[in-house]
Parts: sequence; structure tokens; C-alpha cells
Amino acid sequence: MTQQVSTVVLMCGLPGSGKTTYAMGLVRSGFKRLSIDEVVWQRLGRRDAGLVLEAKAFDRLKEEVRREQRQELVKLMLAGRDVVVDYSFWSRAARDDYKALIESHGCRWELVHLRADRTMLERRLEIRNGEVGANSVTVDAKLLNRYLANFEEPNGEGEQVFVQPST
Repeated sequence: MTQQVSTVVLMCGLPGSGKTTYAMGLVRSGFKRLSIDEVVWQRLGRRDAGLVLEAKAFDRLKEEVRREQRQELVKLMLAGRDVVVDYSFWSRAARDDYKALIESHGCRWELVHLRADRTMLERRLEIRNGEVGANSVTVDAKLLNRYLANFEEPNGEGEQVFVQPST
């Protein structure tokens, strides 16, 4: 009996580009979803409870969760499960690292880049920032500017690009 080769979809895009919506569609078709935001949300409790971590502590928690989910990804691949990694994958180095990990386990990856213009991102984030939940992490204008300045858009990395309509 041959083991099923897992497909791992790496979501890539800025906050508000539609990564989680796309990932949830894959979950409905049988993929297991890994999301740092959801685990951080579970560990910190509800945002409206007033708990706010200092930036360095928050970054440490995100890195801890990323390490745990990386181990979980390996277990899922070894079990033959299809997985969607619902991160932003803002740097090429992070994308290359995950691709190498996936390939080293004999699995295949897909890089899905969701692209949206700034106006669309701002509109979606304004709506999302008013919601409460694991998938509605607040991104203010200052943070969005930082993301825009530091995002390394995939180019020639085997990506599938989906441009979000600006309407």
C-alpha cells in the first residue's frame, strides 16, 4: 500500500487579502488548517476581555506557536493529510523554508498569493477590525503600512496569483 502524498497549500498575502476565506474553502474540501492567529487567540483569551500583550511578548508567543505548528505540519504530512498553512508568508525566506520542509518529506506544495490593492485592504480591514474573533486580529493603519513596506511579493516562485477585485 502506498502512502498518499500530501498537498500543503501555503497562503500568502497581506492582511485583508482573503487568505482565511480561501483557506476555509479548502477546509470544507478536507484540508486541515494551521493558523497562528487562532492558537494565539485561544491562549490569550478574548480580545474584549482587555488582555493586551506587549509587542515582544506577543511576538514570542507567535514564534512558539509557529514552532509547534511546524511540528504538527510534519505529523500531518507523515499521516498523508492535505494541509493549508494560513499564514501571511510575507518573506521569500519563510516561503522557501516551508517549501524545503514540505519537499523533504516527499510532499507537494502550492503557493497561493492573494493580491489586493491598498483601498480594498483598508476597506476589508475596517470591517474586520470591528469584529471579535480569532480571525479578526486588529490591523490599524500604522501596522498596515509596516506590512506594505516589508511584504516581499512572490515573483517566479511557482505561485498561483489571485487578484482580488477592487469593488
